[in-house]
Amino acid sequence: MLLIAMSTTLTIAQENSSQTYIETYKDAAIQYMEEYGCPASIILAIAMHESANGTSRVARYLNNHFGIKGPNDSKEIRSAYKGYDTVEESYADFIDFLKRRESTEKLFDLYQPHEYQKWVKGIARSGYAHSSSWSSKVIGMIRKYNLHELDIQPDAGTAIAATAEPDDAEIYTVQKGDTLYDIARKYGTTVKAIQLENGLTHSRLRIGQQLTL
Repeated sequence: MLLIAMSTTLTIAQENSSQTYIETYKDAAIQYMEEYGCPASIILAIAMHESANGTSRVARYLNNHFGIKGPNDSKEIRSAYKGYDTVEESYADFIDFLKRRESTEKLFDLYQPHEYQKWVKGIARSGYAHSSSWSSKVIGMIRKYNLHELDIQPDAGTAIAATAEPDDAEIYTVQKGDTLYDIARKYGTTVKAIQLENGLTHSRLRIGQQLTL
């Protein structure tokens, strides 16, 4: 009975740790999805898996949440993993890592933010992880915590209407509280598509700004 109780306590602690991690870093994951198109679910799930929800030694001493190799100046831990001044830098470098490698850079053009399974498999094929079960673990984590609900999902009805009249561009005026993520979901498009259409290099918007959709 004692072993069962200890196991249950450990499971609850792990669940709490996962939920805390998601709440802490989901905004950063959504921000990078809006700016670059990589699914927020992918960013969060890989970070959770690689850093043990931010509790691994590499995460605690090097702020490295993605298992990226590189130099570090840490005196507390000897490691081949890259060191960062902040966790935010680790998140930013993960996106840079994907974009600076030919095998993963193409994923940004091939897949949309809601196609998280294709992203996971594409990243796995690039050699990011050596474990044959890595993909299934990351996908399992996304489904367990419903992380895919954070991803931009296409609106089928709007997408069909847009396809029917490709030359009839719609102009949207930014309102208070709008984000590219919200606008993309509403109009059945992607953040990256809006950025390309409007020459945007970031996700910041201003009230009254007009966007071509």
